[in-house]
Amino acid sequence: MSQTLYVVKIGGNVIDNPEACARFLKDFAKLDAPKILVHGGGKVATQMAAKLQIETQMVEGRRITDKAMLDVVTMVYGGLVNKNLVAQLQALSCNAIGLTGADGGIIRSVKRPVKSIDYGFVGDIEAVNAKQVNALLASGLIPVIAPLTYSSEGLLLNTNADTMASATAIAMAGIFEVNLIFCFEKKGVLSDPDDDNAVISSLNPASYADYKSTGVINKGMIPKLDSAFEALNDGVKQVTICHADDLLAATKSAAGTVIKLDAIS
Repeated sequence: MSQTLYVVKIGGNVIDNPEACARFLKDFAKLDAPKILVHGGGKVATQMAAKLQIETQMVEGRRITDKAMLDVVTMVYGGLVNKNLVAQLQALSCNAIGLTGADGGIIRSVKRPVKSIDYGFVGDIEAVNAKQVNALLASGLIPVIAPLTYSSEGLLLNTNADTMASATAIAMAGIFEVNLIFCFEKKGVLSDPDDDNAVISSLNPASYADYKSTGVINKGMIPKLDSAFEALNDGVKQVTICHADDLLAATKSAAGTVIKLDAIS
């Protein structure tokens, strides 16, 4: 039986809250198995852009990344946020290494083609170098990956962190039994957005379709769940969406929303 690998994605809203982030990192450090942390950006890039008098443009929750904004997100995501997470993990005796997708060529993408919206310097993932990531893990390092990738033309590209976590989990599924966990500020996928305790304990393709058709699941949760189901279809063993405080419980399927391909029993 393959060894378990945890691929954990932490959302930007948790990163924006120093106390919540510190609690999460303590739990992440306690995971006694090979592990990878993929992080979002939070509000720091927007705040930094404002200080630099660079306008932030969002479409359907996605950041438009022109050249000026690319410089900001590179500095903030690949520098400030990433290295702060790495430093905190080092203090917890967790030997982390901060990376973007460009480092070691671990995640290559292509600049998103312009259709109805020009997202600018945004990347759609083409390939994850599982061999290189595994070499880092084998040397005892814990990759902490910022939401930036690179193109074969040498461009850095702003890339959705949920998608990066899912693509990394899929690539590593050929080597490990992968448990993908999306941690954010809610207790899971909610049947009532106004009730933080209305957690849907499990979802399969049929129930997901039902919740989408009635509008219970909408907006930003849809791409997160699409990534989750894609991961399961491509060999990832388990996917959970949970509160950042529930990471350790989620490793035992005792918290959050468990995503399944089969019928829910």
